[in-house]
Amino acid sequence: MIVASTGEQLGVMKIQDALRAAQHHGLDLVEVAATANPPVCRIVDYGKFKYEIAKHEKDRKSNAASRMKEIKFRVHIDKHDYDTKMRHAEEFLDKGNKVRCLLQFRGREMAHKELGMQLMKKIETDLVAMGHPEAPAKLMGKNIFLTIVPLPSGKRKRHFFSDHQLALQEAENSDVEEANDDDADDGTEESEKKE
Repeated sequence: MIVASTGEQLGVMKIQDALRAAQHHGLDLVEVAATANPPVCRIVDYGKFKYEIAKHEKDRKSNAASRMKEIKFRVHIDKHDYDTKMRHAEEFLDKGNKVRCLLQFRGREMAHKELGMQLMKKIETDLVAMGHPEAPAKLMGKNIFLTIVPLPSGKRKRHFFSDHQLALQEAENSDVEEANDDDADDGTEESEKKE
């Protein structure tokens, strides 16, 4: 089966006829589906064809990598560091990415694996409003892995905010409250005028 550069199907041809047709247009004959019966060939510019395939592969790889984000933890993590990492995890989940939480043990920390599992349980419960675990936390060597998948966008609710984000929220809430107070004041003044 031969397909022209415009996408038009030229039908089944002998190899010599297909090569002549490709040379007539100043293009190349490229086999795109060797396993099909009959094999499918396209009349295209070979350099452009290779470029399109490479571009498609690169896009596919970058999309796969951007869907999974990794956050590393240690057993003895400070509350501020934990909150920062959780805020980043929520941002990733909010954008629709999966988050892989990786807890690394060093030295004698391996003697207290239960502390690592407790931290992973805490991470799981803190992110329950943003996503759910793909599988239970697994210990592999000196690491514990937990992959969290985002919830549908309408069901996500963030809990960890930076000071800047909190200030913005408080400002928005105070503006809404002032607007509601102004509306309530207008209603009382009108009722006083009527009396």
